[in-house]
Amino acid sequence: MKKTLLSLTLILVASTSIFAQRKSDLIAEIASLKTELDSTKAIVIKAKKNEKIGLARAESFESQVQELQDANATLLKNLNSFAQVSNKNSENINKALAKLEEKENQLKAINNALSSNDSTAVVVLTNAKQSLGENAKIGVTNGSVIIASKLESLFGTTSGATVTPEGIAWLEKIGNILKANPKVSLTIEGLSMTGELDLAANQAYAIASILEKQFAIASNRINTLGKDGNFKEGINLVLHPDYAEFYDMVKEHMKASN
Repeated sequence: MKKTLLSLTLILVASTSIFAQRKSDLIAEIASLKTELDSTKAIVIKAKKNEKIGLARAESFESQVQELQDANATLLKNLNSFAQVSNKNSENINKALAKLEEKENQLKAINNALSSNDSTAVVVLTNAKQSLGENAKIGVTNGSVIIASKLESLFGTTSGATVTPEGIAWLEKIGNILKANPKVSLTIEGLSMTGELDLAANQAYAIASILEKQFAIASNRINTLGKDGNFKEGINLVLHPDYAEFYDMVKEHMKASN
C-alpha cells in the first residue's frame, strides 16, 4: 500500500513537473508568437503606409500624365492652327506680291507713256524754236509746250478780234508745227486782265478759225477758251498730247504689261 502511494506520489510529482515545464514552454512560445505578431503588425502598418504613399504618388503621376497629354493636345492644336495661319499668310503674301507686281507694271506703263510724251514735247519744243526763232516766248510746263504772244502782235490792238496779216503769217508757222507733229493737240487760251472773258474767248476762236480754214488743222485737235490772266493779257498756245489718245495709250501699255 505504501509502495502504491509512493508510486502515485512520484507519478504526480513527475506529472506536475512535466506540466510546469510544458506551461513554461507554452508561455515562452506565446511570448515568441506575440513578438512575431507585433513585428508582423508593424510590418503590415508600414506596408499600408507605403501603400498609401504609393497610391498618392500613382495618383499624382496619373494627374501629371493627364496634364502632359492635355498640354500635348493643346500644342498639336496650336501647331495646326499656326500651320493654317502660316499657309494663309503665305497665300496673302503671294497675292500681295502679285498685286504689287501688277501695280509696278502699271506704273511702268504710265512712265513709258509719260516718257513718250516727254520725248514728243522735246521734238515740238525744238520745232517751235526752229520755226519761231530764239526770241519767241516758248516754255514747257507739265509736258506741254506753251507759246505766248501779245495781242498787238496778232490783232494790232488789245481789243481787236481780227487777225492781222502779220499775225496770219505767224500762225502759219504754228500750223506747220502742228502738221509736223500730228499727235499733238492745241489749246488756245485768251488771257484777259480786265475780266472781259468773252473778248478773250473770241480772240482765241479767231486764231482757231485761221488754223482750221487756212492751214487745214483739224478742228478736233483745237480747243479754245477765255480765262482770267490776273495781271497778264495775251494769247497762250498750249501744245499738248491728245489727252483721250494719251489715255488710250496708257491703257494699252497697261494691258500689254499684264
